[in-house]
Amino acid sequence: MSKLTLSMIVKNESHRYLRTALIKHRDWIDEAVIIDDGSTDDTVEICKELLSGIPLQLIQNAESRFSNEVILRKQQWEATIRTNPEWILNLDADEIMEDRFANQVADLLSQCEQDVVYFRLYDMWNETSYREDAYWSAHHTYRPFLLRYKPNFPYLWKETAQHCGRYPATINLFSYVCHPARVKHFGWANAEDRKEKYERYMRLDPNAQFGWKEQYESILDDQPHLIKWEE
Repeated sequence: MSKLTLSMIVKNESHRYLRTALIKHRDWIDEAVIIDDGSTDDTVEICKELLSGIPLQLIQNAESRFSNEVILRKQQWEATIRTNPEWILNLDADEIMEDRFANQVADLLSQCEQDVVYFRLYDMWNETSYREDAYWSAHHTYRPFLLRYKPNFPYLWKETAQHCGRYPATINLFSYVCHPARVKHFGWANAEDRKEKYERYMRLDPNAQFGWKEQYESILDDQPHLIKWEE
């Protein structure tokens, strides 16, 4: 059996999507590595409760490192590879694999000849619909979420304070396969979160040095184009 390690960064997730994500994923992961980035709520306790019985490495940062994301992602990566992983599934606390993946993951890991598995990410704008327009089309592109770890490979990062990627940039050299299972991203799924994220981008990247200015501005659109999610 192939070992699957869930790698995740969390911060103040107790009233968001962490419970759902851990409940959905815990049945088919073998271990978990979680970086708590300075939570002030009961996020850590939720992780311990819902991952009870699964080997868990949980590291707590006294202060948040997210303002320099590459430092935080490097910390996550180093903590994960210290567990001697075989396959790494890197998900954020508001990202949930669609239900059918639970019945596909074992065969995927045992039969996959490639070293990276790419999936499509859908930006949910509420609990039942995702956004699609000129600025929100992430789901048209496959992205790396699942990686077979190679201990002796030279892993190098995109050294940017924001939008550095969840994996080292040099995994782009690995063989890969695109999988039909989809990832539901709930980070934009309510108005309060959208407002907070918009204000954070304006604070951390006011000149859109690391992102797309028009997309930042579109976050607060009153009538975005939404499509109903179908399992």
